[in-house]
Amino acid sequence: MSLKGRHIGFGITGSHCTYSQVIPEIKKLITLGCQVTVFVTYTVKNTVTRFGSGKDWVSKAEEITGNKVIDSIVEAEPYGPKKPLDCMIIAPLTGNSMSKFANAQTDSPVLMAAKATLRNGRPIVLGISTNDGLGLNLQNIAKLIVTKNIYFIPFGQDDPVNKPNSLVGHMDLMPETVESALLGKQHQPLLLEKK
Repeated sequence: MSLKGRHIGFGITGSHCTYSQVIPEIKKLITLGCQVTVFVTYTVKNTVTRFGSGKDWVSKAEEITGNKVIDSIVEAEPYGPKKPLDCMIIAPLTGNSMSKFANAQTDSPVLMAAKATLRNGRPIVLGISTNDGLGLNLQNIAKLIVTKNIYFIPFGQDDPVNKPNSLVGHMDLMPETVESALLGKQHQPLLLEKK
């Protein structure tokens, strides 16, 4: 299946250490012919960490896509009724945002766009990055994994010895996962060993 001409929403949440893995995937989707609209949480936009400034990451996304990122709930809401997406990706998806999404809380532009996309019966692809995926957030993964139109980028433990509850998606499998999701299928295998 070709992704050419597809309008893809790309939600970025506050897993700052994972931005360097997902920004190249935005480029890859554009190379494959997708129109990509980026949505960010307030944390992404406004936080400065040892992994860089949020404003710099937002600028990179805008430079790659040629469009302003969507950084408010008001701007995100029309992507349901007026500007439907073919698919919404959230990567990285933190444990915090995953918990909110699994429990129907819509308090960020990313979650508003995801809610709007689900309302339209379109797929959501999740690229998790959470230190408690095998802890308190495991129940949220379970809830989402059995929900219609929600698919996961294959994931695994990134550091089983030092962070035994941590799970991270293999972000390089994003295009294949989106292709499968658009066909209503989960890309397999879902659980992968650490690279």
